[in-house]
Amino acid sequence: MATTKPGPFGEDWTAPAPDQATSPAASGEGRARPEPRSRPARGTPVAPPLAVVTGAATGIGRHLVSSLGAAGYRVAFTFLDTPAEAASAESAARAAGHDVTAYPCDAADSTAVTAFYDALARDYDAAPELLVNNAGVQVLAPLLDLAPEDWDRVIDSHLKGAFLNTQAAARLMVERKVAGSIVNIGSGCNKTAFPRLVSYTAAKGGIEQFTKVAAVELGPHGIRVNCVAPGAVEVERTASGTEDYAAKWAAVTPLRRVGRPQDIAGPVLFFASPAAAFVTGQTLWVDGGVFSRPVWPEG
Repeated sequence: MATTKPGPFGEDWTAPAPDQATSPAASGEGRARPEPRSRPARGTPVAPPLAVVTGAATGIGRHLVSSLGAAGYRVAFTFLDTPAEAASAESAARAAGHDVTAYPCDAADSTAVTAFYDALARDYDAAPELLVNNAGVQVLAPLLDLAPEDWDRVIDSHLKGAFLNTQAAARLMVERKVAGSIVNIGSGCNKTAFPRLVSYTAAKGGIEQFTKVAAVELGPHGIRVNCVAPGAVEVERTASGTEDYAAKWAAVTPLRRVGRPQDIAGPVLFFASPAAAFVTGQTLWVDGGVFSRPVWPEG
């Protein structure tokens, strides 16, 4: 049975019954979707907005999926090589009553990205109102030892992935006259050189400039593009890669704690909201002040 509840910005929308929320990957079929959003008559339920999050089976992306679902979005997220984690994220979100669907897609493969957005248009009959470019891998290696194929893999997953998904999502937004929001997930590497992370630092520096040029070009279509740059955030990857990760970063962070995935959701929702209607081309540092702190000699 359908229920009516408020959307993320106060509008009413009708949510599908839980047994209607089946994954296209599981059923092999698209789901029936409402007509594209238009200004409804007062009191008429409207379809909730659609959000896309790339690379969201684990870590910050997984938390963004659940947070956007809780805020009233229908969420389509992509994953690569992590089907079990994606199924877990999808199931957990649906158990909480959110309309969330996982799609396998390599964010850096143009053919796969085109197929994903074709499926999105078919399954939802709507353009995304929010895209979060979160996908990306990291390779820890000194500059002198980094393999060319690892350089390509990191640059492609972050930078090429952001380009391909921004282009595809923005084309849908323009086609359907949706004044959407695009949020790129950056890093402290946007402005700070990290040792043994040459490819990752180069990719995130590129994300900073890509955000600006995309904002300039897409602004006339009413599409805003911004960047959220986290500092040290404790997720599965960071916690397993460094002993006492949280304690070590808390000690050098002015707010005296490490970041958590939930710290990133609020800034993303801000950029997507009417409160940021005149904000584009900007980077918001969500780092507890750690990258504002200069290197300073003791004593």
